[in-house]
Amino acid sequence: MGGGNDILKPRRTVFVTVGSTCFDALVQAVDTSEVKEELFRKGYTDLLVQIGCGSYVPIKSTGECESLQVDCFTYSSSIADNLRSASLVISHAGSGSIFETLRLGKPLIVLVNEDLMDNHQSELAEELAQRKHLLCTRPQDLYQTIGGMNLESLVPYPPADATPVAKLMSRFLGFPDD
Repeated sequence: MGGGNDILKPRRTVFVTVGSTCFDALVQAVDTSEVKEELFRKGYTDLLVQIGCGSYVPIKSTGECESLQVDCFTYSSSIADNLRSASLVISHAGSGSIFETLRLGKPLIVLVNEDLMDNHQSELAEELAQRKHLLCTRPQDLYQTIGGMNLESLVPYPPADATPVAKLMSRFLGFPDD
């Protein structure tokens, strides 16, 4: 009676968000068969992709990876429900998306958009990754990041303490550290 337990297997969703931006490189990165297969190997069952104003639309569920269900949408009035129900979030480096995900205590992989000029978002993401609150990577390295990720090593972000962020922003704006 081996196969009967599959029916009761809990759904584990990976939610991907580009925020209000166009970040086709992120969407294309999660839409590769290698990334989808690695997510499935890690125990995820669903991939929900918010594509924003991008032009690239992910391939919905196909036979190549039967058990990873793929769906997508452009915008939602609130992605809070998607974030709450996610087992893993893959996001652009927007501060709103980052902090909303961390506030909910969800494991987070941030992809930096290297096409942006004056990319302060990457500084924020890299600082938070250095503090082990999230994983930070580039679209072309997503597969390796997922393959090597150890979500147990992530440190919960202290929601009541804005001091580290304030210091980071002050440094970015050119103010000396206190």
